[in-house]
Amino acid sequence: MKISASIFSAFIAGTITASAFVAPRVQAPVAFTRSSDVTVKASSALSSGNMSDELDIPCDDECAVGSYANLPPSVHPGVVSGQAQVDLLEHAKANGYAIPAVNCVSSSGINACLEAARQNDAPVIIQFSSGGSQFYAGKDLDNSNYSAAIAGAISGAFHVRTMAEQYGVPVILHTDHCSKKLLPWIDGLVAASERYYEKHGEPLFSSHMIDLSEEPIEENIEICKSYLERMSKIGILLEMELGITGGEEDGVDNTDVPLEDLYSKPEEIYQVYEALMPISPMFTVAAAFGNVHGVYSPGNVKLEPEILSRAQDYISDKLGDKAPADRKPVMFVFHGGSGSDISDIRKSLGYGVIKMNIDTDTQWSYWEGIKNFETKHHDYLQTQIGNPDGADKPNKKYYDPRECMRAGELQTVARLGQSFGDLKCQGILGLGEKKKAQNAFGPRMGGLPM
Repeated sequence: MKISASIFSAFIAGTITASAFVAPRVQAPVAFTRSSDVTVKASSALSSGNMSDELDIPCDDECAVGSYANLPPSVHPGVVSGQAQVDLLEHAKANGYAIPAVNCVSSSGINACLEAARQNDAPVIIQFSSGGSQFYAGKDLDNSNYSAAIAGAISGAFHVRTMAEQYGVPVILHTDHCSKKLLPWIDGLVAASERYYEKHGEPLFSSHMIDLSEEPIEENIEICKSYLERMSKIGILLEMELGITGGEEDGVDNTDVPLEDLYSKPEEIYQVYEALMPISPMFTVAAAFGNVHGVYSPGNVKLEPEILSRAQDYISDKLGDKAPADRKPVMFVFHGGSGSDISDIRKSLGYGVIKMNIDTDTQWSYWEGIKNFETKHHDYLQTQIGNPDGADKPNKKYYDPRECMRAGELQTVARLGQSFGDLKCQGILGLGEKKKAQNAFGPRMGGLPM
């Protein structure tokens, strides 16, 4: 099936009227297993999609790689979901690395993430917030019933699916914090994945986060159970939050929450595990251990990653003989990774963290690239004509938006390289060093060397 413009428009339109707790159209459950877990009963399996074939896009070299030398055979270039996603995350936990998860608000930001992933020979997680999704659609669009946020996230998802294969890297396509009031946004995206699954045998998105950490824990768990039942049927993983991440991000301000709410208890994490595991192993837990969104002065944030270790031990003791051999039954997510101390990051890797969110640092890096570009070429950016080389000299090649955007991308790629290194997520795929791009428009075509 070819995805025409009319089909794509109808696809989006069919999702923006979704409301909370809509029953899924897909009936057949799918089996997913963790390396040490009991198999969940199922009647079908997911196939890996190929956007290059779908759209007749040339797919050569790394794009055409069926699997990777260093990863489970189910993991392939492009967006991974279902068992391939579980296998990738289990590989991360077993090998002591975590995958960077980067919030993106534009195709430029997405491309920077893909470029960084290939340079580091590693998988990456690309994620959208509700506000970022709305921005992707365009701020002038009406967002009643979250229609713009739904459409923007779907548009971004198709961009990721199309380009991830071209870069030859596996990508987990995720959405970030979704509070109770934002559940209609997630309902629209799950509905989109259900429609996509009907035609392609896999969901549009890999995973969604539901953040009900401000609700009573019983309500948090019950709603997450409902969504896991729905999402796991088509191979979507659920990330749930337990305990509050401090600071401010995307319009959510938790700067004044009580200190004790920033730290989860092992008993609470076990309560989540006990409720979700019988439904499906396709879930991760963003447990709080002092995490804060944003970057703060040293000493203002006190992380206690040992909370995760105590939780793993507590749950393993509860499981007894059924505990996994590594005594790490839970896959944890590290929120508020920007500005975190490397020692805390490395400790968390040993306690089962397989994903770390990065937003503030990449926001700054993109801006820093643009800022440095303006500083370097300031005298060529004040008028359309006239610069230090002459009063009649044109400045088009300087104010072409591609130039400052590319500067932002390059600075972000460099910053993400640090994150990949901090998380020990380098050389994972086994592809080796990337070959230099050919036929890339450069200085001789009017572009500026960065």
